[in-house]
Order: sequence, then structure tokens, then C-alpha cells
Amino acid sequence: MSSDHPETALPDPDIDPRLREALGTVQDPELQRPLLELGMVRRAVLEADGTAVVGVLLTISGCPLRGTIEGDVQEALTGVDEVQRVVVELDVMTPEQREELKERLGHTRVIPFAQPDSLTRVHAVASGKGGVGKSSVTANLAAALAARGRSVGVVDADIHGFSIPGLFGIDRGPTKVDEMILPAVVRVPEHARQDTGTPGSVKVISIGMFTDPHTPVVWRGPLLDRAIEQFLADVHFGDLDHLLLDLPPGTGDVAISVAQKLPRSRVLVVSTPQHAAAGIAERAGTLASMTEQTVAGVIENMSAMAMPDGSMLELFGAGGGSEIARSLTERMGYPVDLLGSVPLDVALREAGDSGVPLVWSKPSSPAVAALARIAARIDGPRGLAGKPLGVTPR
Repeated sequence: MSSDHPETALPDPDIDPRLREALGTVQDPELQRPLLELGMVRRAVLEADGTAVVGVLLTISGCPLRGTIEGDVQEALTGVDEVQRVVVELDVMTPEQREELKERLGHTRVIPFAQPDSLTRVHAVASGKGGVGKSSVTANLAAALAARGRSVGVVDADIHGFSIPGLFGIDRGPTKVDEMILPAVVRVPEHARQDTGTPGSVKVISIGMFTDPHTPVVWRGPLLDRAIEQFLADVHFGDLDHLLLDLPPGTGDVAISVAQKLPRSRVLVVSTPQHAAAGIAERAGTLASMTEQTVAGVIENMSAMAMPDGSMLELFGAGGGSEIARSLTERMGYPVDLLGSVPLDVALREAGDSGVPLVWSKPSSPAVAALARIAARIDGPRGLAGKPLGVTPR
């Protein structure tokens, strides 16, 4: 995870102490850190007639969420007893103030998830061929992890066949603060949150946010590698519990780039139950044996579909996921489990079309139950649990 340095955010003498506590609850919607901590509040005074005047610095002049920030400040201060009216004055950071912001965020142009002290669990979601529902699985696993209160990032690494923005209903581009890119943030709906005490979120970056969705991306190896580098180094995800990468099918340039840039990532192999697809999917996992990656497990998508009469229709056959898991266990030399089988569900397709992950929109679905179990298996303790501290007794 990236390092954060809240201690550099010094108290501002122009902030009225009667307003400070309420303002401390207002977060930047993209950075998900308090405005006060980020130095974005330069003035907050309470006038004699009860008018609270707050000066907020936006990161850029065209900030797409300026209305959200203004509304959140007004809502927070309306609850203060002495406040009768709230006036929010918006301005834009100078280049020097943006540099200070990046310093406070600990943003450097390195890949934070590749550092030895990173606490983020990185999952590369792979498949041998297209059409197995890999992107839907990625989006819904991210949504399930976020529902558990986790902070999750998703990199749409399928540059030529990007689909993640549509699966989350994202229709705007990211914010650029100089070379730093802020990903789109999707929050878990309240009804879908588990009682963890922490509202989870999903931060998303995709080439689809930078290009016309109807125009093909005609890039070859070097440009693909640079795009992955930029997604991992220039995008400021902040502290993440999990990072999921939706890889393109097969074992081409992008899969190799990810393996090189994130050698400690864990590969999740997605396949259908069809035995003919099993051998193809196995290649995606076998790539890990040529790198420092490990195969975290196999996910069988589009398994038996429940019929109205209670019977199960195995439209794409059965047993392919178990076959891949057994074969990879032999090939890799360590246990590779079948993490779960996601039943074929029309609602999963409908949710993808609507832009709301099924995990959030229809928690009673059998597919959601399977995805939630898989998410629980790839999740783990937060923070330093299980991590070496790098100290030895004297």
C-alpha cells in the first residue's frame, strides 16, 4: 500500500474551532481522506450572524466532483448549533499546493504494490480464452470484498476489450492532478454493506475512461506495457486491502507485463465447466510457474443453472474447474484449490448491463452466494496480521 503522512497536515489558524470537528468529517470523494488533513480547507470562519464561510481548495479547476464537495461541507456544518447559513468559497490549488498535497499523500512514481512492505493483496484474474465471464467475476469479487468493508482497487488491464467501467456504471473520466491520476470511486450501497463498521469502496481505472468507447484501441506491446505501468504507478489508489487486475484472455503482452511488475501477485484462473475449455484455461495458470507469481485458485463460472422445477441444467458441462485445479496442483507443486463454482444466472448478465454488480443489486441470487464465498476465501486479516516486521531480538 502507499504510505500516508497525516502528520504533515498542520492545523490551520484560520479555522474556527467551533467548525473544526464538523469539517473533520468531510472527505474528498476521490482521495477518501478528510479535507482538513489534505490541506484543502484554507479558511473557515463563523460570523456574528451565524454564517459559516468556508474556503475550499480544489485540486484542479475542472474538478468533476466540486458539487459533491460543496454539498458535503454544507451538510456537515448545518448540524453545528451556532451555524445558521453556510457559504462555501471554492478556489483552485496552486502548483506548489498540489506538490504539497502529493507529499502528504505519499505519492511517488513507483508501483506501491510491488514494494516489500506492501500490505495489499494483489489478484490477477486470468483466463485462457474470452467469453468465460472473467470481467463479471472480477467486478463482482471486488464488490463482494468491498461489501465486507474492504478498500478495493480494480485495474482494467484488458486494454483492447475493456468492460469494467460499464460493469460499475462509471460514465466519467478520472481526475488528473499533474502526473497523478485519481481513480473513479464507487461506494457500496448501504443495503449491501455487511456489519463490519467500515464502509467499503471500489476504486477503478480503465483505458475506457480515457478514450471514446466506440473507438478501438490499436496498441501493440510497448504501448500496452506503458499503460499498465501508468495504471500501477501514476494512479493514486491510496491504501488498499485488495487490488484486482482484470487481465485480457491468454498469455500475451499484458499478462507478461503484470507478472514482471507485480511478481508477488496471486493468479485467479477463471473458466467454464466445459472440459474443452479446461486445457486452455490451464495455460493462464501455468504462466505463473515461469514467474514469481502463485496460483491462488480456480473459479468455475457458468456452472449448473437452477431450473424452475428444481433440477439443474449443466449447459456448459461439468467438472472443468476441478480438472484445472488438479492439473495445476500437479504442475505447480503446491495445492491449487477450486475456490468455487458460480452458477449460470441471467441476473448476472442483467446486472452487468445495468451497471450495478449483482452482489449489490440482488444479494439473494445463488450466484451471489457463490461469489461471496469465493471473496471470503481470498480475503484475509487486515493490516499487519501475518506480516513479518523485519525485527530480530538482540
